[in-house]
Amino acid sequence: MIFAEDALSQDKFLGGKLLISQPKAGYRAAMDPVLLAAACGAQAGESVLELGCGAGVASLCVGRRTGAVLAGLELQPAYADLARRNAAQNGIDFDVHEGDLAQMPSALRAMSFDHVIANPPYFPPASGTAAADAGRETGQREATPLAMWVDRGIKRLHPGGWMTVIQNADRLADLLAALLAVQAGSITVLPIAPRVGRPAGRVIVRARKLGRGPLTLLAPLVLHAALQHGEDREDLTPQARAILRDGAILPLDR
Repeated sequence: MIFAEDALSQDKFLGGKLLISQPKAGYRAAMDPVLLAAACGAQAGESVLELGCGAGVASLCVGRRTGAVLAGLELQPAYADLARRNAAQNGIDFDVHEGDLAQMPSALRAMSFDHVIANPPYFPPASGTAAADAGRETGQREATPLAMWVDRGIKRLHPGGWMTVIQNADRLADLLAALLAVQAGSITVLPIAPRVGRPAGRVIVRARKLGRGPLTLLAPLVLHAALQHGEDREDLTPQARAILRDGAILPLDR
């Protein structure tokens, strides 16, 4: 099964530098994959694997900014097909594999990468109400444990390679425990707060395979300039606007 054209919307990312086809009724990317991509420190010619790439937004943002060599793994065939279509329409090479990260396709098991990025499902199993759309439910609710996402990601890295993950802030303890269990170190945590004075809703965590550096907790990235939601219009902070609209990097070594 693939998505029919009339089931898709055409959405602009990075201020129109990317045009992405997304299902109108399925799992839809917003700002999280763009933030993830901005935090990936890949350089031109380096290799990047995205676990659970969906329609390809994070990887294609990395590719547009850096010219890195991109690969992706996606469980749902319709979304894997969509990622390939999005790569083609944006003129970016993206090698998308279909499969379950718990049983990594043999082609990927034979490869290693400079960077692994991931936006795992945020919600634990059996929490809340299931989404009516199966694709949205798969993208949002954890079936494969978060620790396995980390384990499989670290295994695909060269020694000294970097894994970068965006996750709900309330899963930070689980994420750190999973990284420490696979001997990842030099961990940096970036909280992402909606507004000044508000608790972080997301965290971006970067760790190095076999890294020995200390854990670093950065000052939060604040997304919105106003202290509270007002008119229905964009009020991004200058840094958030530069990342989301202009494709600026989000350095995690500051």
